[in-house]
Amino acid sequence: MDVLAWLRDSDPALRWQVERDLLGEPPPVWEATRARVATEGFGARLLEKQDPDGRWAGGAFFPAGFDFASMKTDGQPWTATTWVLNDLREWGVDAAALQGTAELLAENARWEYDDLPYWGGEVDCCINAWTLMNGRWLGADVAGIAEWFVEHRQPDGGWNCEWVEGSKRSSVHSTLNALKGLLAWDTSTGGSSATRSARRGGEEYLLERGLFRRLSTGEPVAPWVSRFAYPFRWHYDVLNAADYFRQACQLDGTPPDPRMAEAIELIRAAWQPDGTWLQGRRQPGRVWFEVDVPEGEPSKWLTLAGTRVLNWWDAR
Repeated sequence: MDVLAWLRDSDPALRWQVERDLLGEPPPVWEATRARVATEGFGARLLEKQDPDGRWAGGAFFPAGFDFASMKTDGQPWTATTWVLNDLREWGVDAAALQGTAELLAENARWEYDDLPYWGGEVDCCINAWTLMNGRWLGADVAGIAEWFVEHRQPDGGWNCEWVEGSKRSSVHSTLNALKGLLAWDTSTGGSSATRSARRGGEEYLLERGLFRRLSTGEPVAPWVSRFAYPFRWHYDVLNAADYFRQACQLDGTPPDPRMAEAIELIRAAWQPDGTWLQGRRQPGRVWFEVDVPEGEPSKWLTLAGTRVLNWWDAR
């Protein structure tokens, strides 16, 4: 199979990244494809779902009127404002397509936790990371959230969403999402010495564990570190983490850290003979529509991520 041709024959949200990162097309080509994300395919379909008050599904993190007891059987819903903004941003939608959304959310959106104002952030590290990224993208004032991450690192260098419940140890899930938020901040603003230091400290937390081992025993954190599924959502795995480090090294102008070598081999081991990566078990929950294949089938999104990471690593 011609994997690159297969990848290119896809929704504009994925295609422009293939053109830029795998095919090396000149900017006018992939930028033209990226501009289509807001007007056709996945991006356009999500934009059409926006409520007049700027939200999606009437809620900040959960849909309005959500029955939280149903999470035990049906999983987390992915249709509310934060999740939709994450998708649109990651797919490359220009902020101009959401003109006025930042202001509408400032006026109408409150977090389900303590009714806190949307752009002020919450207490959850992952939620704050996404709010930091989405706020920078849409032009909201989220500088306070960047400083929040500096102040809320755990003693071991990372972050944990359960800090508010007294946790003193970092989580790989929380740390990776926090790092993504800080990377977006440093990329778009240049950051500060404090945010850059916090980001490098969080990176060190993951690197000294080889991205997947427990520091105490050297054993893998859990079987899910090498089980890949798209969308990544909040979940940690070594492919998700390695793609973060690819972007961070590009920003910082540094080579890949050799401590990632074993994690990279886990990614390589999942590479199929036909050049694809297979979809794993996705996190359950309500979605507006499907954007990838069922479990066990070749995933274009995972193949993009896996190919991009291995190309970067092997070119070091």
